[in-house]
Amino acid sequence: MLLTVSGPPGSGKSTTAAALAEAFDLEHISGGDIFRELAAERDMTAVEFNKLAEEDGQIDRDLDRRLRDIALDRDDVLLESRLAGWLAGDAADLRFWLDAPVDVRAERIADREDKAPDIAREETTTREASEAKRYDAYYDIDITDLSIYDIALNTARWGPDEVTAVCIAAVDSYDPKADEGKYPVEGVRYDF
Repeated sequence: MLLTVSGPPGSGKSTTAAALAEAFDLEHISGGDIFRELAAERDMTAVEFNKLAEEDGQIDRDLDRRLRDIALDRDDVLLESRLAGWLAGDAADLRFWLDAPVDVRAERIADREDKAPDIAREETTTREASEAKRYDAYYDIDITDLSIYDIALNTARWGPDEVTAVCIAAVDSYDPKADEGKYPVEGVRYDF
C-alpha cells in the first residue's frame, strides 16, 4: 500500500501521517523532515533554506527525486510532503490533502516553534508563495489544484484524533475491486 498525505505548513500533515503509518504498519517518509535536516546541515532555518532553494533549484529537485523514487520503488509506505500526491502520481493507492485557514495554521506553527503568531503567519505565507512558484516553474504543478486528491480535509474543523479517524476509515473502507478510478496525475514534468 502507498498512501500520501499533503498540505501546507501547519495543516496537521505530520501528526496525521504518523498516526496513519502506525495504524497500517507503513514506513513513514516525511519530505519536511528531510528538508529540515538539509537546512540544519547548513545551519539554516527552514525559512532561510527555502530562500536558498529559490536560488538553487537543485535543492528541491534532489528532495523531490528522492521522494518520487521511494514512491515508485517501495511498498508499504506513507509519503508525507507538500507534493507527495503529485510525486507519487498514479502509484499512490490513496492521496489525502489536509488544510486549515492560514490563521489557524500560523497559530499551530507559532505554538510548535515558540514564536509570535504574526511572525509565523508572515513566514508561512511567504514560504507558500515561494514554493508555489517553484513547483509551477519546475514541474508545471499548480499546488492549488486539489483534483488529484481522494480526500481533502479542513483540519481546523476536527481535532487530530478525528482527522486521523476519518483517514483511517477511508483506508479501511477502500476496496480496490469496487474502485471506478482515481483522478490521473497528468501534465507534470518530473524534471529532476
